[in-house]
Amino acid sequence: MSESRDVRVAFDVNGIRLTLDRILPLKSVESDPKKSPTFARIVKSIAEIGVIEPLIVYPHKSQKGMYLLLDGHLRLNALKRLGKPDVFCLVSTEDEAYTYNHKVSRVTPIQEHFMIMRAIELGVSEERIAATLDIDVARIRQKRDLLTGICPEAVALLKEKDASPGTIREMRKVKPMRQIEMAELMLASANFTASYAKCLFAATSQEQLSDPEKAKEVKGIKPEDMARMEKELDLLGRDFKMIEQGHGRNVLNLVLAVAYLRKLMDNGGVVRFLSQRYADILAEFQKLVDTASLEATV
Repeated sequence: MSESRDVRVAFDVNGIRLTLDRILPLKSVESDPKKSPTFARIVKSIAEIGVIEPLIVYPHKSQKGMYLLLDGHLRLNALKRLGKPDVFCLVSTEDEAYTYNHKVSRVTPIQEHFMIMRAIELGVSEERIAATLDIDVARIRQKRDLLTGICPEAVALLKEKDASPGTIREMRKVKPMRQIEMAELMLASANFTASYAKCLFAATSQEQLSDPEKAKEVKGIKPEDMARMEKELDLLGRDFKMIEQGHGRNVLNLVLAVAYLRKLMDNGGVVRFLSQRYADILAEFQKLVDTASLEATV
C-alpha cells in the first residue's frame, strides 16, 4: 500500500474580516437591482440575514494589506450598496478562482419545498422567507403547499428531479397509484415537463382520477380523441417500461459478446476460415470489434 499523503487545505480555515476598500474585484458585474433580479435577491438576502457564504480572497502580491477577490463579486457590490463597512472572508492559498462556484447544483422545486417547510418548522415566518428571497409571500405559500395531495412514493421518485410546479399540479389530479406510474414514466423518459405530465394525465382512465365523478377535460382535445389517446399512451407507456427493464441486460450481453468476438478475431485460423467461407459474417464481426463505443451498436 502506498504511503498516505496529507490533503492540502485550499484556504485558511480561520478566515479574516476585511474592510470593503481592501478588497479588489477582478471583474465588473451588473449591480443594478432593476436590471439584475439575481443581484436584487442578493441585496434583499444580505439585508435580512447577512452574508451566508463568505467571500474568497487572495493576498495581493505587490500591494500590502490588499486582497484580490476570487469569488463573491455580487455579494461585495451588495454589501457596498447596503453601506456595510466590512465582511468576513476566507483567504485562499492559491491565486485560482476557477474552482469556486464553477459547478452549480440547482435546487429542484421539491427540494425547495422541503427547505421552506424546514425553515417554517424552525420558526421563520413566511413573510421573512419571502423578504429574504425577494419574492411575494403568496409564492412562498404556493411552494409550501406544492406537495399537497401527492403521495410520498411519487415524491421520493421525483425529489431530485426538476419536476416543475405545473408537473406536480397535473399529478395532483390523479390517484396515488397513477401518480407513481406517472413518476416512473417520467423517469424512464427523462422528461419532467408540465406538457408531458399533461399528456400522461390525458392518457389516464376516468377511474384513476382523484375525482372520478368529475369529467376529465383537456383543452383542445375532443372526448373521442381522448379515449383513443388513453389506449395508445397506455400501450406506449408499457412498452417504454419493458424496454427500460431489458436495456441493462441487453447491454451486458452485448459487452460480453463483443469481448468474445475480439478474442475470437485474434485467432488467425478462425479469421482465415471465415474470410474463405463466410466473408459477409466476418465483415459484420469486424465492425463490432472495431466499434470504439457501444453507443454506436446499441
